[in-house]
Amino acid sequence: MKLRRLVAVCAALALVAGLPAAAATAAPSSTTSTGFSRYVALGDSYTSAPFVPLADLLSLGCARSYSNYPKLLASALGVHRFADVSCGGADTTNMTQPQSTILGTAAPQFNALTPDTDLVTLGIGGNDFGVFGDIIGTCPGLRASDPTGAPCKAHFTVDGVDTLKAKIAQTRISIVVQGIRARSPQATIVLVGYPKIAPEHGTCPSILPFADGDYAYLYSIEQALNAAVSGAAEAGGATYVDTFGPSTGHDACAPDGQAWIQGKDINLLRAISYHPRFEGEAGMAALTYKTLTGAQPIVTAAEQATWAARARTLAKQAAASPRAALSPKALEASLNRVRTSAQR
Repeated sequence: MKLRRLVAVCAALALVAGLPAAAATAAPSSTTSTGFSRYVALGDSYTSAPFVPLADLLSLGCARSYSNYPKLLASALGVHRFADVSCGGADTTNMTQPQSTILGTAAPQFNALTPDTDLVTLGIGGNDFGVFGDIIGTCPGLRASDPTGAPCKAHFTVDGVDTLKAKIAQTRISIVVQGIRARSPQATIVLVGYPKIAPEHGTCPSILPFADGDYAYLYSIEQALNAAVSGAAEAGGATYVDTFGPSTGHDACAPDGQAWIQGKDINLLRAISYHPRFEGEAGMAALTYKTLTGAQPIVTAAEQATWAARARTLAKQAAASPRAALSPKALEASLNRVRTSAQR
């Protein structure tokens, strides 16, 4: 998703992000053959995972992590060809149009799709019409005006109409699904929803500085966004991965180690504010993996720990030997992307 501060913090990326890691990282205890061999991951920053170690310094300003859920999933599924073109700040228009970032221009994400692509994951929609940036950029600043009320909800309600939910209703996710289908007709298309930022009950203003009544409002916006993602999946014959329900108890207010989402403070070695941590990406990977393999869509504490621990271990191994972590072809392709960007 898009944050107004994303441009500024991306400038610090090279100072804290580490070195390139393996193109496919952590997996469960063993890989499962699902028949998928050519996987493309599309999406915004909830997919790219800014500041989740280790960062791919060759991903321009897209802030992709080598421990994001697509890379965990690619390893778990044992695919033979994998392309992660997710990019922080992307919206549905960036599937077919280039995206400007602080470090260069990212190609349209659909460029990665081919007729023989057989698996596509998509995490998109929150940035359409600026919904996520609006609520995160506006609500914390309104808390002081009415700490126990719902000033953010009041701000975005005009003549009785919730303007943010009206924007969500116009999101173009269904068109994206159609575009994937046209370019990769044989692909299994998986739409991955957004996990909970706010708890259903309770508050934690030191972590989520929203007015007390606006926790329910943020929760309702997340529900509406996931309903749009789910609806687009159903309309397009795609599969929907619900990460909202299974992330109950893992919102930003949850204890450290259980929370999937970072709070208001950017942690340059963990996650950007209001975005998934290691644990969140691990949970999203596990839920997507289970959906594809027909397992029950829940993530136990032990399962989450397994995914997250393996991601950390393999990231450290890759940092110790970065060039060995990338195949020569993958490394050359990454370097070419940097060279091309430098020429723009």
